[in-house]
Amino acid sequence: MSESTSRHTMSGITRTAVAAATAAGALIAAAIVTASPAAAALNWHCKASSHSIDQANYSGPLPDQWDFTVRNCSARSGSYVYSKASISWDGPYFAKDNWYDGAYYHLVTKKSVVGTDPTVGRHDTAGLEAKLENSNAYGNGSYATATIKVKVGASKGYTDGTLYLDWRRCCGGYKSWGFAASPAV
Repeated sequence: MSESTSRHTMSGITRTAVAAATAAGALIAAAIVTASPAAAALNWHCKASSHSIDQANYSGPLPDQWDFTVRNCSARSGSYVYSKASISWDGPYFAKDNWYDGAYYHLVTKKSVVGTDPTVGRHDTAGLEAKLENSNAYGNGSYATATIKVKVGASKGYTDGTLYLDWRRCCGGYKSWGFAASPAV
């Protein structure tokens, strides 16, 4: 949602912006691709899906839903499948630093086969918690994952992912929400 149409706004309240550094994410069985003209020129196939998530560690009178939209995207070049995701949210107007103990997006590349599709590449994002806790004055923000490159040979591959949130002082650790996978390429 745009800043002017956010349903989570409330007049008279200001937000605290805190600068945060991001750490390197865990990478297993895939190569991270830096921004390059070749990666930008790929023909990306994406699927977007959304979840409305209640702020578990707040039970006050203000609206406290986080509306997340994730676009999982795949592209193919030769024997390789590239995977990336973009995450956007419309959070509560009062969202600020220290709502989370942790937050990350688990990006995976899967090989399309008969039976259960195996995960052939994965990357856990770094910096999502800081982005969420430093949303703009309207509770909105976005985050883009790294692009990962995985060799799948002649098989088709696709991108899938799961959002993990660990609310501060609440709920016993990380909770997860899956989002729709991209089309197979």
